Amino acid sequence: MKTLEKTSNFVGSTFAIWVLLFAVLSFIIPSGFTWIAPYIVPLLGIIMFGMGLTLSKDDFKEVFKRPKDVAIGVGAQYTLMPLLAFLLVTVLPVSPEVAVGVILVGCCPGGTSSNVMTYLSKGDTALSVSITAVSTLLSPLLTPLLVLLFASQWLAVSASALFLSIVKIVLVPILLGLTVKAIFSKKIQAGIKALPLVSVIAIVAIVAAVVSVNKEQIAETGAAIFAIVVLHNALGYAAGYGLGKLFKMDPAKKRAVSIEVGMQNSGLGASLAAVHFSPLAAVPSAIFSVWHNISGPIIATIFRKQKEKENAKENSDIHQAS
Repeated sequence: MKTLEKTSNFVGSTFAIWVLLFAVLSFIIPSGFTWIAPYIVPLLGIIMFGMGLTLSKDDFKEVFKRPKDVAIGVGAQYTLMPLLAFLLVTVLPVSPEVAVGVILVGCCPGGTSSNVMTYLSKGDTALSVSITAVSTLLSPLLTPLLVLLFASQWLAVSASALFLSIVKIVLVPILLGLTVKAIFSKKIQAGIKALPLVSVIAIVAIVAAVVSVNKEQIAETGAAIFAIVVLHNALGYAAGYGLGKLFKMDPAKKRAVSIEVGMQNSGLGASLAAVHFSPLAAVPSAIFSVWHNISGPIIATIFRKQKEKENAKENSDIHQAS
């Protein structure tokens, strides 16, 4: 079991490398990965089940302890990111499928890796986890409505079909995970330590499947989609941080909100796009999966250095005062 835990921790800490590696491999040898495409939805269900296993009562208690902070993060997630996605695909020339794909990922809840990045940035991790949990639980209602509002001018959108899909692949697995944890809490502790390994394998498989199925389209429009994804992500970080400043949050909270707003559940975006729109509409989510595993550690490092400078200044001020 210790070997499994060490392997899981290693794979989790090198997540970005595995995503990049298999994205490249699936582009070079698509035939080796196209068979995964029919399993995208079950793979995301496994990730969400794992999320349910890791959630605790404390994560929800945090919501009631400081509802304003959580509401700011969740509100920003579901207003700023869809609006930014809509503006980007309106201003930049993209196909209807790509436009819907970008908007779809912009309307998704926060990604679970945002919690890790917030921790690494010395941000408010408890707040980050609460925002992710609440935004995920609200996604069956808010994501379909926002996609209908922003994307229906490009492609036909069935909000009810999206609602049912999100309930099946997000809400049901999370509730099942919570139930299993409540019943078998002590017995499953060892298994929970292997979750990073399971989650990485599932996300890597989803990205590889989407890239392999869309090799030709990525070769033609990949650079443009990548530029939009990078812009969307960077603007999300900046807007989240700016909002924290506007509401006079302390630095740790500002870091948490920034990362929460900037990072999306791209696995959910890819799954919904593949089921309800087209394989090409799933490409922005796949590229986002690759990119936010690069941008996440970068922004976490920037924030951590910022925190270290703040600490150094505080120590200097105390020393001068004494």
